[in-house]
Amino acid sequence: MKQPRRTFIRHSAILTGGVLIPGWSGAKSFGLPNQPLHLKSLKYGMIQAGNTVLEKFQLAKEAGFQGIELDWPNDLSTDEVLAAKAKTGLQIPGVINSVHWKQPLSDPDPAVRQACVDATIEGLKMCKKYGGTTVLVVPAVVNDQVRYDQAWDRSIPEIKKILPTAHETGVKIAIENVWNNFLLSPLEAARYIDAFDDNMIGWYMDVGNLVRYAWPDQWISILGKRILKVDIKGYSRKKQVDEGIWKGFEVEIGDDDCNWAAVNKALTAAGYAAGWGSAEVKGGDLNRLKDISHRMDDIFAR
Repeated sequence: MKQPRRTFIRHSAILTGGVLIPGWSGAKSFGLPNQPLHLKSLKYGMIQAGNTVLEKFQLAKEAGFQGIELDWPNDLSTDEVLAAKAKTGLQIPGVINSVHWKQPLSDPDPAVRQACVDATIEGLKMCKKYGGTTVLVVPAVVNDQVRYDQAWDRSIPEIKKILPTAHETGVKIAIENVWNNFLLSPLEAARYIDAFDDNMIGWYMDVGNLVRYAWPDQWISILGKRILKVDIKGYSRKKQVDEGIWKGFEVEIGDDDCNWAAVNKALTAAGYAAGWGSAEVKGGDLNRLKDISHRMDDIFAR
């Protein structure tokens, strides 16, 4: 019996997921444009081979990726990044604020909060230069020094300072769900985004970060069109129970406890149009990156 094209592609990706085909460059993705996730990116720091920006971009392309996300601030030459982008044809779909943990928008010190605001504003401007569309931001950190309500009340005014630059650049602020003890339910996450009443802020859905305590497809259904981008990683509840919560991340994409078919269905229903899924896992050399790319092909087609 003839297999549906979607099923055939998924099975092909499974067969090649753990085996590198001799001579296969990985440049062609199995992803289909009618799938909600069909564009693969990864974080720049995952590319652990190559000595120059161009070499790293070339490795990512050879592994089958269409884009690379960069941290900001970074010490990379802007000219080198743009030249590598132009030569390889890879996109830079977004930038990640790399100071929001050490200098969170919820900190009691206004100077610390301002440092994060300034970094995010610069990140928006740099993202525009790169040709990207989002800057990922962790909005607040709740801990023994910062109450939940304080995190909410402090972070919202700080983000409002950033929004004019988002409008100026056309680059959106993407709030990510991380283990920061804040915005712990999808209803609350939606309420937080809606508090700004501004289409230049939305949600960066990290699927793997949710599996420990939630069902990602439920979050996607509730957040809906607020979702701007999607991070891809696996999580094992069994490892969480047997070995500890952080060990749950030590599982390969596709071998985890996420129902990727339900995620894809929910993203389709939510009207997710960006297409991007960005790997955020342990990186390595070309062979390792090819394996990650194959695994992403598999879950995208489920």
